[in-house]
Amino acid sequence: MWLINSSIGRKVVMSVTGVALILFMTFHASMNVVALFSGEAYNMICELLGANWYAVAATMGLAALAVIHIVYAFILTAQNRRARGNERYAVTAKPDKVEWASQNMLVLGLIVVLGLLLHLFNFWYNMMFCELFHIADPLGNPADGFGYIRETFANPVYVVLYVVWLAALWFHLSHGFWSAMHTFGWSGKVWFNRWRVIGIVYTSILMAAFLVVVLAFAFKCAPSLCCMSSCAGM
Repeated sequence: MWLINSSIGRKVVMSVTGVALILFMTFHASMNVVALFSGEAYNMICELLGANWYAVAATMGLAALAVIHIVYAFILTAQNRRARGNERYAVTAKPDKVEWASQNMLVLGLIVVLGLLLHLFNFWYNMMFCELFHIADPLGNPADGFGYIRETFANPVYVVLYVVWLAALWFHLSHGFWSAMHTFGWSGKVWFNRWRVIGIVYTSILMAAFLVVVLAFAFKCAPSLCCMSSCAGM
């Protein structure tokens, strides 16, 4: 099958799975922003997306997309290295039109994967996994997503790790976005630079949505935290 056996097919698979994951991240970021304004509303969403059959099915689908994307990334990297042969050891000047992110996609990808594993442990494992397999979770309520955000980002080590992860994601996605458009054939002379700008703007907004939640909870300045403090003092 050409999607598996050909280089172009592999790039198409990488692009399709990448765009699908970006769409999921857009939903995830929108959901996270809710936590800034209302802990109750955020927990309602977490309960809706808890250990229900549709949430579990969606999780398995996302996991499959992520695994396929990562596996194909390593396959394409290995393929490119074999194609270059001994030339990859030669000392050459950096090409003018090659972005830093493009030259370091493997390293960025590894940071993204490690950050993803940390994120899965902090949230998915303590929430959906514990609820599915009836394991006691640290907060005693697997649907208390707001509590997990508050506890996670009260730890400055996690804050630094998440900021590094989001920075790596920005570089990875900003390059990957317009690269996917190029693979789809939507990048003529006019649209090449347009897709690059669109990708940078979209990725910046997306990462900013994640980052503002991390920093707001780290510095305890989210409106929802202030409301909780006021309620606790009443």
